[in-house]
Amino acid sequence: MSDRRGGGARGDLKQRVKTGRGRTVSSKRWLERQLNDPYVAQARREGYRSRAAYKLLEIDDRFRLLRPGQRVIDLGAAPGGWSQVAAARVGSHPGAGGPRGRVVGIDLLELEPMPGVDFVTLDFLDPSAPGLLTEMLGGPADIVMSDMAANATGHRKTDHLRIMGLAETAAAFAREVLAPGGAYLAKVLQGGTEGGLLADLKRDFAAVRHVKPAASRADSSELYVLATGYRGAAGAGDAGQEGDAPGDAPGDGPAWQP
Repeated sequence: MSDRRGGGARGDLKQRVKTGRGRTVSSKRWLERQLNDPYVAQARREGYRSRAAYKLLEIDDRFRLLRPGQRVIDLGAAPGGWSQVAAARVGSHPGAGGPRGRVVGIDLLELEPMPGVDFVTLDFLDPSAPGLLTEMLGGPADIVMSDMAANATGHRKTDHLRIMGLAETAAAFAREVLAPGGAYLAKVLQGGTEGGLLADLKRDFAAVRHVKPAASRADSSELYVLATGYRGAAGAGDAGQEGDAPGDAPGDGPAWQP
């Protein structure tokens, strides 16, 4: 079992990057952070397409979201780290034993083919996207997940509002394609407006909570919102319930409460 804390790189000397022609201070810092990030090195060693794979691995180990035979939609899937994890855990790879799951990814960017993942290059906001992805899955989704982030502007408040807008739009998409009992997982940022999204999700899901996996950088305001136990169209709007939803690991902390 691999060490998901990225501990394999401990003891290595930090690499420094010079600010050369055409390289800004911010790009220098980003490159230094990538070169010295143990999760980046671990992803290369273990064949994951991005360090983000470890965030989903940690979340799934804690809450047991992904199970064999499930149908999963990955919004903003490129470069494919989350789709890789989902494909392995729901058994969508060709020849996988047990119940055969399905994973469908969607992104504006091209995604290199990978075993067990069907992919479409399309904006998830396109009116045809919900029906197309449901058809590709062969039925409603059990999980809709999103690690999407808008391109950073450098203005903290603007960046916060943009990523929260993505999360809210993705949540609306999830309501169109999720089966009753399904789950929604998405990246958000701390900043004072995420409470509105949580309250909105609590009307339609049995439990809603914030999660910050260890692979999420400690100096980042990045969080993940996890909504489980989707009530479906018939149950939407019912009062929220406290406690763990089906599939949540007991003892992992209370669901979010207003």
